[in-house]
Amino acid sequence: MARVPYTLKNLKRDVGDVGSNFDGPPDLEFRLATVALELEQSGLCYQRIPPGHRFPYGHTHERQEEVYVVLRGSGRMKLDDEIVELAEWDAVRIPPRTWRGYEAGPDGLEILVIGAPNLGDAPREDVTGRRDWWSD
Repeated sequence: MARVPYTLKNLKRDVGDVGSNFDGPPDLEFRLATVALELEQSGLCYQRIPPGHRFPYGHTHERQEEVYVVLRGSGRMKLDDEIVELAEWDAVRIPPRTWRGYEAGPDGLEILVIGAPNLGDAPREDVTGRRDWWSD
């Protein structure tokens, strides 16, 4: 019987947290799992935004479609000029060329972000980000 190729990683234990790179709230957690999981066709990221905080950057992709899945907590997401409420187990599909940003509600916000296609060795070429894009 042939072995089925797979990759198993724990998102909290096996994937480094780069949340401090974004100069946001001190407890911001951001774990890019695409490389660790050896994903070929898609990308995956886990994020935890502390209660009452907003992710410090909005961004858009030229080619990549993303799905945001709320694992725990609640919050809001700004999509271009529209704001939508988020609750546990909501999933939001965002097409390319749509600006997005998100903020946590009173219990924080934990999300998985799935993107496709995989952006390969130069992911920054597909993304445009702006600090404080979503300001009140």
